[in-house]
Amino acid sequence: MDEGLKVTFLGTGTSQGVPVIGSEHPVCLSEDSRDKRLRVSVLLSWGGYNYVIDCGPDFRQQMLVNKVKKLDGILFTHEHSDHTAGIDDIRPYFFRQGDIPIFAHKRVVKSLKRRFDYIFQDKDRYPGAPSVAINLVEKDTDFEIGDRRVTPIQVMHNRLKVFGYRIGGFTYLTDVKSVAEEELEKIVGTKVLVVNALRIEPHHSHFNLEEALDFVKKVKPQRAYFTHISHLLGFHAEVEKSLPKNVHLAYDNLTIAI
Repeated sequence: MDEGLKVTFLGTGTSQGVPVIGSEHPVCLSEDSRDKRLRVSVLLSWGGYNYVIDCGPDFRQQMLVNKVKKLDGILFTHEHSDHTAGIDDIRPYFFRQGDIPIFAHKRVVKSLKRRFDYIFQDKDRYPGAPSVAINLVEKDTDFEIGDRRVTPIQVMHNRLKVFGYRIGGFTYLTDVKSVAEEELEKIVGTKVLVVNALRIEPHHSHFNLEEALDFVKKVKPQRAYFTHISHLLGFHAEVEKSLPKNVHLAYDNLTIAI
């Protein structure tokens, strides 16, 4: 069941965000709000539940802009800073709700424990520190969030294994460079696909625009949205016009219904 699922793009930018600090690139100087991109994340909402996929350095701002008063959990794709650096800002949710569930590969949890040790300490905890409830995500093992089933999709970010997630007819993938056939089979039948399209030129660890379009052709969703976009992809308005009718550039605060 995926009826009633609402997806809000909290951020659609690459690791530096757009505009890039100090850049004079024309896209970074654009006044079109769709060309201003926070670090990549989505909010999944249905039936009173709110889950986010990834929790980057812009998490606080994203929660304030979208007036998210309750957070039921965080699904992490991988440990890179643009996907995890906002975890300290779960504190207001922790103070109101208690331990915040997180879902991640054990390698990602290990990284978070090293970088945010105070969140995971069992003894002599700092009284203002948030706390989480750890749920390990494993390849080929579905799990539940709220009343919905989630299927992890393992993709490769160059040589790093990254999880994407499928919930009913919605699949979210980011930081993808390659997808094995057995993982691709888990995506077949997806109504709405979100996947990264970094820029025009090839990149060693991300789909460029051509690769992202080829991937959409393989999956054959009803609709596809590109995310994790850098300024080097071009102006939103111009790129959008060049895409097939069922393919779109996502932009910050875009909300879609599945």
